[in-house]
Amino acid sequence: MGNIRTRLTVQFMALVTVVLLLFSLGVYGFSQLYLQKRFFSRLQSRALTVTEQLANAPNPSIDTRQPGNDALPDEQVSVYNTRLHRIIFSVGPDRPALHVPFIAQLKPGKTRLYLHQGDTQVVAIFLAGKAPDNWLLISAVDQQGKAALADLRQILGVMGLAGVLLLSLAGWLFAGRALAPMENIVGQVNTIFPANMARRVEYANPGDEIGSLVATVNRLLDRVGEALLNQKMFIANVSHELKNPLTKIRSQLDVALRQPRDPDTYVRLLTSLRDDATSLTDLTNTLLTLAGTNADTLPMQPLRIDELLWEVKQQAQKWNEAYRVTLTFAEFPDEEGALLVMGNEAALKNLLLNLIDNACKFAADNQALVTFRADGETVQVQVANVGPPIAAADLPFLFEPFYRSRTTATTHRGHGLGLAIAARIADLHWGTIVAESTKMGAVFTLSLPVQAAF
Repeated sequence: MGNIRTRLTVQFMALVTVVLLLFSLGVYGFSQLYLQKRFFSRLQSRALTVTEQLANAPNPSIDTRQPGNDALPDEQVSVYNTRLHRIIFSVGPDRPALHVPFIAQLKPGKTRLYLHQGDTQVVAIFLAGKAPDNWLLISAVDQQGKAALADLRQILGVMGLAGVLLLSLAGWLFAGRALAPMENIVGQVNTIFPANMARRVEYANPGDEIGSLVATVNRLLDRVGEALLNQKMFIANVSHELKNPLTKIRSQLDVALRQPRDPDTYVRLLTSLRDDATSLTDLTNTLLTLAGTNADTLPMQPLRIDELLWEVKQQAQKWNEAYRVTLTFAEFPDEEGALLVMGNEAALKNLLLNLIDNACKFAADNQALVTFRADGETVQVQVANVGPPIAAADLPFLFEPFYRSRTTATTHRGHGLGLAIAARIADLHWGTIVAESTKMGAVFTLSLPVQAAF
């Protein structure tokens, strides 16, 4: 908060300094130009006066600095003869040396020139009449203008510094006021975790940028709350799934240890314990698979889905001799590229095995009907069976971990994780799984983008 406020103030201060500096330079430059033009006007009037005096004088030795003739500060008057190439008359504190550098700037055909060097300003007038070869050069220094510019520099410096300080203070206050809603939002968020997860951030003006940020934070809190709720449900389901076989194992061991048993009883007991241990092992492996399935741990490579389907069919029928898998290639493309997808072979096999295993398990004849289609942009694998339809109330929850419908929970053993793992793998492969229920049975459709889409 303070760091951002400081940065905003420093940036505002830098901007104000640049603006005031440019403004001060502009004011100073225009003032200097105005004073220079005003003094040139005075110098021109003085040059015309001197020209008239020289024209009426019996000789060019007249002293133009007589009392009452309004001579300018540091005034220097010279007459330059272009034919002789020298100054023939000069009067003033510096004599002709001051005007020597300006002689080279006199241009034939011109009657009046305005020149300057440093603080010295010069007006040169071509003298027509009796002496057509002469130029009158008169120069002076604008002492009043120099003093005015010096005062203006001091005023602009003091006012500029005061302006920077005052506007920086204003920037600090406005930055604090602008960031105050952010501090309020931080305070509200700190009160939400972990005490009150149902609370959301409030803001009075939802239409501005901070309002958009608040809306984004609230949507994030909704997703976090949903994730925490799912986590709690997941932990509760895992605890329940683990508790039942563990309780059963302990109960059987307690009963067996109360008194000696005959060998047949011990064989039945050990067989039951082995089944429970197998169930625990399957559950643990499934949970590890679900937890470890993420994009970072899945190396991708181009794979042909049709070849994977043949391998999965053979593997499913090898695991359970009662299973039958029928493959139908409804739309088979001519180009191999339309069959390739970017994926992980082991993960995709796991996905397809889950779908085929579910189809065979719940089919009346233990048969899965697998249909393959490819349209050049996606490949689709449709897994269907002939059996009891899925209840409409169960369809939205089929891919949630540990969800089992009442029908399947009572007729088949399992933990409700197979479809959740399948949906997770499909999502990691930028695909989708859609479940449908028909009068004939259940249909699961897997869609994956082809390799060319990446």
